[in-house]
Amino acid sequence: MSRKKEQSRADIYARITERIVADLEKGVRPWVQPWNAGNTAGRITRPLRHNGEPYTGMNVLLLWSEGLARGFASPIWMTFKQSIELGAHVRKGETGSTVIYASRFTKTETDEHGGEVERDIPFLKAYSVFNVEQITGLPEHFYHRPTPILDPVERIEHADRFFANTGSVIRHGGSRAFFSPSSDTIQMPIFESFRDAESYVAVSAHEHIHWTASRVGRDLSRYAKDRSERAREELVAEIGAALICADLGIVPELEPRPDHAAYVASWVKVLSNDRRAIFSAAAHAQRAVVYLHSLQPQTESQQEAA
Repeated sequence: MSRKKEQSRADIYARITERIVADLEKGVRPWVQPWNAGNTAGRITRPLRHNGEPYTGMNVLLLWSEGLARGFASPIWMTFKQSIELGAHVRKGETGSTVIYASRFTKTETDEHGGEVERDIPFLKAYSVFNVEQITGLPEHFYHRPTPILDPVERIEHADRFFANTGSVIRHGGSRAFFSPSSDTIQMPIFESFRDAESYVAVSAHEHIHWTASRVGRDLSRYAKDRSERAREELVAEIGAALICADLGIVPELEPRPDHAAYVASWVKVLSNDRRAIFSAAAHAQRAVVYLHSLQPQTESQQEAA
């Protein structure tokens, strides 16, 4: 990779990380942000590509944050070229929002013995997309309002089935929610102690992301000893829980947990020292979410983190 390309890639990491850190320093968690606005009366969803395919990983955070900051109600985004192909056009003066594409290519190199070896090289590319509210002339279905939310009772029952299908062991009692790696169990306060059913689901989603750790290759052995490792794992659980809640159509807890102030401070420190930490956390969260979906009966496979 040329020095110019490497610098451009570094700039993407730095630019997006600085934006996330700025939000955290204002007390805003970008992965929870969409539910702090007036859209809680509509259907919660991940951001969608023009073909209806949900965005994954880091792009979910980027577009949720951008949509809220700019007041977009629609979850649908597309590139300038895609809008033209649909016979539409982006309105004059509109600016795009950044999303990223992460992939890898194989490069053949000569080793010290003169033999050829193949090396996998990851790369990251940024490009711009526009919300459909910035575009005129699209087919009418692109402008439809989100469908109404399901009946609350049905929606919560659906969430209960989702967690039951994972096969996790959940114990109820006490005043704390946590995952115990030693016993491979999730501890939850009794349902009646939560403010509402949505809050219970949000906390359960958070703990189930922790529960996936050993199942998808995350190491929790240093969680209790290393504040930095704890901060990284909690970041994964926060983002993963937000994705699960979106997929289930659940509006998660709006009030911060008592430990959030300490976690926010630790996240700012981790992200400030490592510009790739938020990308890694989003990718780990996406893998955890895909794993939980894979445990559901007759679910469609989901794409790995973008």
